Amino acid sequence: MSAPTTPGPTLPAAATSPASTSPASASPVSPAVAMPTATPTAATTVAPTAGRRRAGLLDWRVRFAILSVIWGFSFLLIKVGTEAYAPFQVALGRVLFGALALLTVLLVRREPLPRGLRTWGHLTVAALLLNTAPFSLFAYAELSIPSSLAGICNATSPLWGMALSLVALSEDRPTRRRFAGLGLGFLGVLTVLGAWQGFSGVDAKGTAFALLASLCYPIGWIYVRRTLAGTPGSPVALTGGQLMISTLQLALVSAAFTSAPTSFPLWPTLSVIALGALGTGMALQMQYGLVTEVGPTTAQMVTYFIPVIATTAGVLVLGEQLHWNTPVGAAIVLAGAALTQTRPGARRPA
Repeated sequence: MSAPTTPGPTLPAAATSPASTSPASASPVSPAVAMPTATPTAATTVAPTAGRRRAGLLDWRVRFAILSVIWGFSFLLIKVGTEAYAPFQVALGRVLFGALALLTVLLVRREPLPRGLRTWGHLTVAALLLNTAPFSLFAYAELSIPSSLAGICNATSPLWGMALSLVALSEDRPTRRRFAGLGLGFLGVLTVLGAWQGFSGVDAKGTAFALLASLCYPIGWIYVRRTLAGTPGSPVALTGGQLMISTLQLALVSAAFTSAPTSFPLWPTLSVIALGALGTGMALQMQYGLVTEVGPTTAQMVTYFIPVIATTAGVLVLGEQLHWNTPVGAAIVLAGAALTQTRPGARRPA
């Protein structure tokens, strides 16, 4: 995925429900993780069992903080990248360097890529929904909106995911709390956009692109859950294959609709490389480790730190303006998203 969701942050091929993944990506998400989404954005269940928990070289809290910073800064990197490159080219560089990072991991581990035409066919659709489309939309959005606003829009992925899962996933039963979270979250969106003053000062087209990018992630999650759950292969192998396909898709689109860059300015180029290698490659690998070690519920909490870091980075590094309604609305969005992710607790025996 690619936040994800996810920007995003994204756990592109998660077999778990939207509530147990993060965007990213993924978010710019990724990931394609339900973050991430993004974003904000593997086909095998990676939740830990008591006997499979493993510790990383760094304490999981340190890795959690690093992951939050990487995905939070992804929106700033997109903004800098678009200063020299077309949005499709920024998205292309992101998936290209992300794929190279994950393929390097596979090479070191001597793990094969996924096999089977059916698997690659579904990965092609997943790449479009979780990488190609949202990464391009976020890049286009940031031509006209601040990176902080894009990060907050990415945080709406869990809200979209909850709304869609009620329709597409029969096992996700609506509850009053989740409906309240959905309403609260979208109230937060209206607060961020300043609805009471007629959305003045907000670029409608750019904001719509960012919200549409966030919507892509849960659509992709549901598709992956229905088609790739139980597919053999590690999360890294499946995600690496997905990013390879997205690279091909964006290479074709970029060749058709953009001209080749005539120069490669230092900071925009480094931003695109970091966006791919760190935000889409290393970050996904790091999140897989967190999910295995501490479980998906704890790992997905990174989603709630992304807009905070994205806003802080945009204000301090890029000098973006911050009005009172932006942090207040973001807090309401995150509170609503948290409510939509709650599940009824199992009753304990008397």
